Amino acid sequence: MKDIGFEKDIIGNDNCSAASVSAEELTYKIVATTDVHGNFFPYNFITRTPGEGSLARVASRVRCLRDSIGSDHVILLDNGDILQGQPTAYYYNFIATDRPHPVAMMLKSLGYDAETIGNHDVEAGHAVYDRYKNDLGQIPLLGANVIDIATGKPYFKPYHVIERDGIKIVVFGLLTPAIPAWLPENLWSGLKFEDMVESAARWIPVIKVKEAPDLIVGLFHSGHDSSKKTGDWIENASLKVAEEVPGFDIIFMGHDHQVYNSEQVADSDGKSPLVLNPANNAVNLAEAEVKFTLDGRGKVLGKKISGRIVPLTGLTPDSVFMTEFSNIKEEIDNFVNRKIGVATGDFSVRDAYFGPSAFMDLLHDLQLEISGADISFAAPLSFDAVICKGDLHMSDMFTLYKYENMLYTMAMTGREIKNYLEMSYSLWTSEMADPEDHLLLFTKEGTSPAKGDYAKLQNPAYNFDSAAGIIYDVDVTKPQGDKIIIKSMADGSPFDFDKVYKVAVNSYRGNGGGDLLTKGAGIPHEDLKSRILKSTDKDLRYYLIKLLEQRGSITPKITSGWKFIPEELAGPAARKDRTVLFPD
Repeated sequence: MKDIGFEKDIIGNDNCSAASVSAEELTYKIVATTDVHGNFFPYNFITRTPGEGSLARVASRVRCLRDSIGSDHVILLDNGDILQGQPTAYYYNFIATDRPHPVAMMLKSLGYDAETIGNHDVEAGHAVYDRYKNDLGQIPLLGANVIDIATGKPYFKPYHVIERDGIKIVVFGLLTPAIPAWLPENLWSGLKFEDMVESAARWIPVIKVKEAPDLIVGLFHSGHDSSKKTGDWIENASLKVAEEVPGFDIIFMGHDHQVYNSEQVADSDGKSPLVLNPANNAVNLAEAEVKFTLDGRGKVLGKKISGRIVPLTGLTPDSVFMTEFSNIKEEIDNFVNRKIGVATGDFSVRDAYFGPSAFMDLLHDLQLEISGADISFAAPLSFDAVICKGDLHMSDMFTLYKYENMLYTMAMTGREIKNYLEMSYSLWTSEMADPEDHLLLFTKEGTSPAKGDYAKLQNPAYNFDSAAGIIYDVDVTKPQGDKIIIKSMADGSPFDFDKVYKVAVNSYRGNGGGDLLTKGAGIPHEDLKSRILKSTDKDLRYYLIKLLEQRGSITPKITSGWKFIPEELAGPAARKDRTVLFPD
């Protein structure tokens, strides 16, 4: 098990040693998870295969650290987005709600000291995160910039003080403020989200005066690249806070699912906070080591901070954790194995990148039936997934639809629909001039800001919206503005650029997520709410399940009426690019 750190050493599974603690020096490990996304067990309940990360492996690593340097010298933090992703979270958020939330029980069992709220935790709605906050008990849920409009004060605790051996450590929490760009207002009613830099700049002087801490730790559910805005908000502002707000010793980032480890961020005082991000799914753990130098009376004279990202893949899951929560795992096993129908063939997400696909057409068909809309917009939300021929289980519903979005029906003109698709396909496809050109918009090797699944693409595929309900061509030789040629409605009737149509979109998109409605269709963000004709009262997956249970079976077929042209260029390029995107 290698670690990614400033010190070029190797930490093995059986080596959790740290410098010995003396009267003149105290050593602490401050460790953090982020974007766990329901990965509590070493098992993927969606694919029903073994999983790489998990809180069970976090428990194993943390137990090793505590045995090595003492429990009081290990501080354990989480950076949000823990209540969404795997069916483990969904089940206890929305179905089995008559008991204390098992995620809170797990964090208590592991001895977490504090947690920051994440945007996907807010996505679960007030009923879920308010209940969860109460169930956490003594573990504070942080969010200094999440403001209760009624009181003008933080809705969550802004910071938490931890005292060990006379050392005072403050953990200060912030959430990406771009929530209104993604989530329906009913999920965060009564709240507003302040700019992260402004909030930190206001709170740090207060913390210094009131608490006189020996160490200030930022626990920010926000990524590192502040160069792009999401709507009116700077979504990823963690490094911006590090640069512009002096006082932080360590900052743990999250949200963008990208491993990060750097001492190269200089704040306005010329000091350099350690910045760490272990990415997602509890595959890694961020570890900061702090060595305090003390005088004979226990006063802190200085501190030395180093950091590393420790991969957990291959680490044996903690047997105590697995035994304690075995009933939870069994309950989720039963939930995801419930049969809801039959698939007569395979539905692969891979097909969706290269033209109309059975996978996307199934989703379009279901959205149109649920909403009664004229046109459906949808994108592949999982990078690479398949619903296999055979019995259709509850687990397959998390493959079909990854997030807990609502389904909106919105009013859009024909011209706005075209412009929306112009932007979508410009994010998706290149401008081909030669048979050797790529169809997909790949990044130049080594220049992509994305990591993981989307590393080869300039833009993440969850913004690659196609449409159903209309017949259209996508000319891959043309630039944005001239790519989309809409021929007619699906029934052959004329398509009118000035007519207002009913369009089915998920709530992430309907609130401005991905900018397709705002920058693409040209609808001002403040006008989006007025365009919503109706919304489902539960998440879209709930209605997909109900509808598929009624149908009983699904058959892979392509029903949408769009294609890439000219076919003599797009066809060979699609076949070639498929081997680039999916080498296996």
